[in-house]
Amino acid sequence: MTSSTDAPLQVSGVFPSLAQVGDFGPPRSELGVGALMPYNGVLYVQNYNSHKAASGAGVSLRRIDADLRMEVVAETLGVDGTYTNRFVHYPTGYLVIGPHVISPDHTIRTVPELTGHRLCGTTRHLTEPDTHVYVLTMEGEVFSLDLTTLACELAWDLNDELDTEGEWKVHYKDCYSSFGRLVVCSNEYAEPEWRGERARGRLAEFDGESWRILERKPFTAIGGRHEFGGTIFASGWDAASAILEVFTEADGTWRRYRLPKASHTFDHKWQTEWPRIREVEHERLLLDHHGMFYELSPWAYGNRIWGVRPISTHLWVLGDFCSWRGMFVAGADNASPSHGLNPTTAEPQSGMFFGKTDDLWSFGKPAGWGGPWWDTEVAAGEASDPYLMTGFDNKCVHVQNHGETPMTVHLEIDARGDGTFGRVSTLEVAPGALVTHTFPPGFSAHWARLVSDHDARASAQFFYT
Repeated sequence: MTSSTDAPLQVSGVFPSLAQVGDFGPPRSELGVGALMPYNGVLYVQNYNSHKAASGAGVSLRRIDADLRMEVVAETLGVDGTYTNRFVHYPTGYLVIGPHVISPDHTIRTVPELTGHRLCGTTRHLTEPDTHVYVLTMEGEVFSLDLTTLACELAWDLNDELDTEGEWKVHYKDCYSSFGRLVVCSNEYAEPEWRGERARGRLAEFDGESWRILERKPFTAIGGRHEFGGTIFASGWDAASAILEVFTEADGTWRRYRLPKASHTFDHKWQTEWPRIREVEHERLLLDHHGMFYELSPWAYGNRIWGVRPISTHLWVLGDFCSWRGMFVAGADNASPSHGLNPTTAEPQSGMFFGKTDDLWSFGKPAGWGGPWWDTEVAAGEASDPYLMTGFDNKCVHVQNHGETPMTVHLEIDARGDGTFGRVSTLEVAPGALVTHTFPPGFSAHWARLVSDHDARASAQFFYT
């Protein structure tokens, strides 16, 4: 807590005076921090409510100055909704945040065609990058926006392009363009997805000519450093584990890696919100994924990613985070009355954390569970997806045979991180049996994977404690 009477009160890096607080009166929706954007000396804060039909007082674009004084930007009063997009357009210098286009002198223009949509992503335009951007809505529309004139027109309806089901049944989350492709994702996930009966989630790309579905799984964030590093990252999950999909420019290929889940409380489309992939230190990315922070390098050597390392676990629902004036700033979605579904919370409110990036290492110790197989049809001799092993303490893996014939499973590790695997153990698993392999203390590698000698239906889950 600060001691100076002139400084704003802060408790463990949280400044109560900077909280986003909605009115007590109905509809009493949530009020989360959807986008944080440092821009020409100030920090813009765009908060959001739960849905465009659930407007309520308190949703607005706000601005924080270097002395940590916050003001509601007057030009945007009355503009209400779910906005979580932020993007600086380098050729013009304009900032796009929510439905607003802001110039370097902080003049704000609002795009009328966008105010009624839930805006979740903005990125570079493939064919007119000097003047235009794409803006993605949660309902699946992609708009082409001319930043010089504010002319806005529909480019695609992803429900048509990607066979999704439209408003209330779709939850698009992010978009990103690089290497001549536009990548989008949605994170539909509920019990039918968990049971394997339905697959509404999407990771998809447009290559300039046509759309292609990459994954029918829930994905929440796409990011990278554009052409620097030669990679695109996309974070998602399924019943088995968290997922990190990586595109490498050198061979034009997407590869799937698997990561632990630090918590099952993120296993629903409404509970993942907007975990991000952001650059928080120069040329260093931070991945927030399923209750765990990871450090991530934009580089891929030999078309393999290097240096994925868990930092800490947390229970935050974070809409965005950034670096500003030497600080790490994270915006949360803390307390929501949820239209009366949470009877112990009266007013929507969310705070922001101000600290330094290295503070994240003092949070919860890395731990989690997951694996490459979850009641999966396994083909003989076919290696599983690589699963992260580095950065955790005690480790074991449970392999369960759901079939009616014995299976032999080889455990392989990648000690160098370059995709070269070697066998370290073999497990014999009888029909209907579950076999556990416990790794010795101190044992670790970058990645682990499993290979079965037989066609089988099996589960394999690693536990790191």
